[in-house]
Amino acid sequence: MKASEFLSKEQQSAVLAAIERAEKETSGEIRVHLEVNCSGDILDCAADTFARLGMHKTKERNGVLIFIAIGNRQFAIIGDAGINSKVPQGFWNSTQSIMAEYFKKGDFAGGIIRGIDSAGEHLKKYFPCSKDDVNELKNDISYGK
Repeated sequence: MKASEFLSKEQQSAVLAAIERAEKETSGEIRVHLEVNCSGDILDCAADTFARLGMHKTKERNGVLIFIAIGNRQFAIIGDAGINSKVPQGFWNSTQSIMAEYFKKGDFAGGIIRGIDSAGEHLKKYFPCSKDDVNELKNDISYGK
């Protein structure tokens, strides 16, 4: 299976709608990346993808990547330096726990959407949306091999 086939078109649309909804409340930028497999540590794969997608290029360094390695049955959530400088240690653990509960039931789209919702809720505390906020990164799902 290709990573782009993991979610149905309807599920992809629901994920994109969740990103838009979350980003209306925060200046943070949220992206989802689906990869078939990650060779190596999941956090290293997520960090490499984060850099490759240019997510570190936001003004406030407040990008968040939800990285899912489908075949490995692993996922990671990583935030940029601006987020990491403001949030407590283990900040993303609650979001990961929420997502994991959905994933265990086979509801991958639901888990991703709840993860996006949770990330948006967390981000708006530290990076509230301003009147002059600009969407700095495409609201899309990116795919690996």
